[in-house]
Amino acid sequence: MKFNQPIPDNEFDRVLNLSDFNLDYSNFQDNFKDLAKLAASVAGTPISLVNLIDSYTQWTISNYGLDIEQMPREDSVCQYTIKYDEKPFEIEDLSKDDRFKDKFYVKDDPSLRYYYGIPLVSDGLNIGALCVIDKEVKTLSPEKEELLRIIADEIVNRLKAYKAIESLRNRVKEVQATQNKVVHDIRGPLGGIIGLTEIISEQGKENKIDEVLEFINLIHKSGKSILDLADEILSTEKNKSVTIKGSELDMQSFKEKLEKLYIPQAKSKNIHFEVNIIPRAMGIPFPKNKLLQITGNLISNAIKFTPDGGNVIVELDMDISNSKHNLKIKVQDSGEGISPEKINTILNGNATSEQGTKGEKGYGFGLQLIKHLISGLNGKLDISSVPGQGSVFEVMISGSGT
Repeated sequence: MKFNQPIPDNEFDRVLNLSDFNLDYSNFQDNFKDLAKLAASVAGTPISLVNLIDSYTQWTISNYGLDIEQMPREDSVCQYTIKYDEKPFEIEDLSKDDRFKDKFYVKDDPSLRYYYGIPLVSDGLNIGALCVIDKEVKTLSPEKEELLRIIADEIVNRLKAYKAIESLRNRVKEVQATQNKVVHDIRGPLGGIIGLTEIISEQGKENKIDEVLEFINLIHKSGKSILDLADEILSTEKNKSVTIKGSELDMQSFKEKLEKLYIPQAKSKNIHFEVNIIPRAMGIPFPKNKLLQITGNLISNAIKFTPDGGNVIVELDMDISNSKHNLKIKVQDSGEGISPEKINTILNGNATSEQGTKGEKGYGFGLQLIKHLISGLNGKLDISSVPGQGSVFEVMISGSGT
């Protein structure tokens, strides 16, 4: 029996809100392990998971009692939890529910039975779920349900705190860049004033205008001191080491994150997945804002439409031909390909969902989200494809100046 995928009415706003957190899903195990353990303890269950759900994947950012990091969204129980407003979602026995009885985690080890999930709500949008799971059938008391809701709220509060810290880090970088620009801007006029006073000073000496000379000398000294101060500020900004952890990536760390997150998805479909770096791009830092969300969704989409034994290749490059470093990301697959009409639909931001090569269900907004995020960064998306021979998605995002 086939079931329609549970898609929230506000799905695009939901995935957009999640993308605004700009999360690296692999880095949060320690941030929430205490809350995951507390949730299991409150519920009296051996398993608790903190899950975030994007267009294609359920990401387990922290777990207790079950070693899992991700699964296809269509296989998850939490996809139903995020569908029902802010209400909890409970299944007393997964093995007796037609939607879940044939899932691998019910039929095989760990043979899960009980599920209770509470939506993780950000700005009225369900971005994921806190769930407690047991291998035995059970129920929860209202008091335990309320405690789990409090824990779920705390998870969202921590996510928002992380987002605020990231925003502050970016603001610090903007302030530093503005300060440097101000220093550069004042050096030009001051240099011109000082040069002018030097000319007048020389003329004054020829004319022996002592009083004018003395006045101009004072202006010259004053202007020179300001110029020296500007040089000192600029020199300090250039030489001091300011490390804004978490706000930047380099190509090697970007490659490692993509491999860690998406190799499991590729292996599950017997697809060869690799990430390559063009040598000239090595060692150049760049802002990570939305890059994991953009690239990750492109990779998930490529895997979805690539058959068993196929290839998904990611190429990371940096255009360093001008004063700005433009980041280039290419995702190439050997999948079904895309018609010209479908490419135009995607580039116009109106893509709709289709089934993957193994019948994977779509949720409607993966490519639309990618286009939206790229546009928000003033980037560009190009798509080339030959139906039946695969597709190439190329993203160009302007970087900061050197």
